[in-house]
Amino acid sequence: MEKLFSYPISVLYYFFFGITLCVFHPIQWVCFNVFGYQAHKKSVDYLNFFLVKCTNLLGTQYTFKNRDTIPNNAPIIFVANHQSLYDIVGIIWYLRKHHAKFVSKKELGKGIPSVSYNLRHGGSVLIDRKDPKQAIPVIKELAQYIEHHKRAAVIFPEGTRSKTGKPKEFAQSGLKILCKNAPSAYVVPITINNSWKMVKFGSFPMGLGNHLEFIIHEAIPVKDFSFEEIMSKTEQTITQAIKL
Repeated sequence: MEKLFSYPISVLYYFFFGITLCVFHPIQWVCFNVFGYQAHKKSVDYLNFFLVKCTNLLGTQYTFKNRDTIPNNAPIIFVANHQSLYDIVGIIWYLRKHHAKFVSKKELGKGIPSVSYNLRHGGSVLIDRKDPKQAIPVIKELAQYIEHHKRAAVIFPEGTRSKTGKPKEFAQSGLKILCKNAPSAYVVPITINNSWKMVKFGSFPMGLGNHLEFIIHEAIPVKDFSFEEIMSKTEQTITQAIKL
């Protein structure tokens, strides 16, 4: 029954979703090329504010727990399980004060209005998942960037989205490079729940009435632990809070 009701609502959702991406693409261009980083950052924040509002048409709600526990004025490495595009939309808007930059696959760097432009120009990095050697220097560059500017990197160590919410095995290499090259950073694990339900029928129609939950766990100072301890604690913390 949900799927049947979702067809007309999903058409409306995608209409406004598409308009939002197309409207903010030239806005981003002007902000970046005329006014610089801060203006571009604001344009991306409000792009994602309106994308969140688009999902509200589907009855989607967002809850972020423990935002006030994230360290301020320090580089942050957000590590999260990955369930859908809406993980990213939520993180960009609700954690906007931390200037989140993403480790993303290179295919997203072209062809998508607004999204591709932001990935190319907003400080995120694009990696070729078929060429691990290419990823090392670009992730290192991102780590040095957040270390210098005290901003945040976001990495999804599963590498791809879980279609059922069940977590996949966490890869270590990306997080290891970030920790090594941002020694004053804090690793902040985030557990994401119910995001996969947004696309449980595929890209069309959309899932209705979902409550997306983002649980922010205790920050881990990189300098105080070995990488093996950080990796183990992070994966365990995230996966134990996933609701299946």
